[in-house]
Amino acid sequence: MKTLLTAAAVFLSATIATSASAQNVGIATSNPGSLFHNIGTAVANAANEAGLNTTIQPATSPNQFIPFVDQGGIDFGVANLQEVNYAITGEEWWGGRTNPNLRVVAHLMPLVEAIFVRADGDIQKVSDLKGQPMTDGYTAQNTILPQLAAFYATAGMTRDDVEKVSVASVVAGADAFMAGDTVGFIFAHGAGKVREADAAVGGLRALGVEDDSEAALAAAREHWPTAFFTTLPAGAMPGVLEDTVYIAFPQVVFTHANAPEDVVYAMTKAMYENAQVMSDTFPPFRAFKPENMKGDPGVAEFHPGALRFFEETGLN
Repeated sequence: MKTLLTAAAVFLSATIATSASAQNVGIATSNPGSLFHNIGTAVANAANEAGLNTTIQPATSPNQFIPFVDQGGIDFGVANLQEVNYAITGEEWWGGRTNPNLRVVAHLMPLVEAIFVRADGDIQKVSDLKGQPMTDGYTAQNTILPQLAAFYATAGMTRDDVEKVSVASVVAGADAFMAGDTVGFIFAHGAGKVREADAAVGGLRALGVEDDSEAALAAAREHWPTAFFTTLPAGAMPGVLEDTVYIAFPQVVFTHANAPEDVVYAMTKAMYENAQVMSDTFPPFRAFKPENMKGDPGVAEFHPGALRFFEETGLN
């Protein structure tokens, strides 16, 4: 946790100027190439279209930037709902350190995840990874290990069933795969890094869940409680070679309790009214449904600025 707080201090000094006024707002994202960097860029473009002077501020992962948002060092962040919930309660890798000021602004489209392997290799399903070198560790991105464990659980496996190759983040994991150090890596569909890996190795296979039964979903949720199963049709994304069932979970834009209500209202309105701008920036936003922005926030609360917009728009 000391390392986390040290990284937080560095990031805060780099971003506090961005959030110094209501006219200039910042959105914290993960590193370039990651899904949340792409998402944050799209949200910033929508906000700029609506007149907010918005910039993105990349960090390694939400582990690092969530505390800044909680402390008011930057106005907004993008992450998945489960890690926001854990950050609020202090559970799991937060080691009891709570972030009670976090507030949800809106649900986005679900994050859909896969384990990617070479299309021309022998690995056809998750259980084929047994005994093989696979990315693990994720020392700067604690959220990934339980997601990886959830995937393995659908095949009756644990992380101990593979040869673990430690990496810092999903971006580093994709790099390790392209370097030939592992047979696969976990990443979200739609991210730029996946397309890079697809081109680098001459084609990917995106492994889905081994078993899509209710029992398998329950096993996955033991590791990632907000998980659900969804199907992508063949060709929908790089590596989706046939209709395949994947693990998905909600992702959100979030802020802090002291963020100005008018700014949060304007951000919420900008996303609602500029869905086309976001999908033009990042095509997976085509799955974004403005009418679903007020989804279940879990243990979190919505910011009053977002609630004001939802009430005016009639979103329940």
